Amino acid sequence: MTHTLSHPCQEKEQRHHRWNLVLAERERLLRLAGSRLGRTSDAEDCVQEAMMRAVAFDALDESRVAALLTTITLRLCVDQQRGVQRDHRLAARVQILRRPEPDPVSEVEHRACERAAGAWLLTQLTGLGTRERDVLLARARGLSTAETANALQITYKSAESAFTRARSRLRAVYHQEMAR
Repeated sequence: MTHTLSHPCQEKEQRHHRWNLVLAERERLLRLAGSRLGRTSDAEDCVQEAMMRAVAFDALDESRVAALLTTITLRLCVDQQRGVQRDHRLAARVQILRRPEPDPVSEVEHRACERAAGAWLLTQLTGLGTRERDVLLARARGLSTAETANALQITYKSAESAFTRARSRLRAVYHQEMAR
């Protein structure tokens, strides 16, 4: 297979031609991305990235530049929105972890209440099935799901399902008791 090398001037002209095709769509793409993202800076970032990808695309069909740019821009907008949502979820988790320094007295009370709740929940294990109880107790001892499955000679999925069911049932019993 032989490759023909193009002259650097021809490559430069081709790139220049591609940029002209792509730049003709810029304003439309900015409106499209702006309507999806709301922030002008995010829309500009998505459009710029889409234009660079289109110009660098070796198999660019010049008759379909607008459609290609629309597709790339919309996908980049979706990626941007997912990133923002992920950042919001992470920020909420970080906020939960950053609670103010507790009052030493209330911390002692809190721990005492947690221990009492844990002891009460242990008395409720009799309402669980044997497998659920065994899996829950193994996990409470610090075993991972895989270690629990090996210890009880069941599949990983069975151990995971039993743990989820047990936790859900105990949570329901706990909320019922707290609602009294």
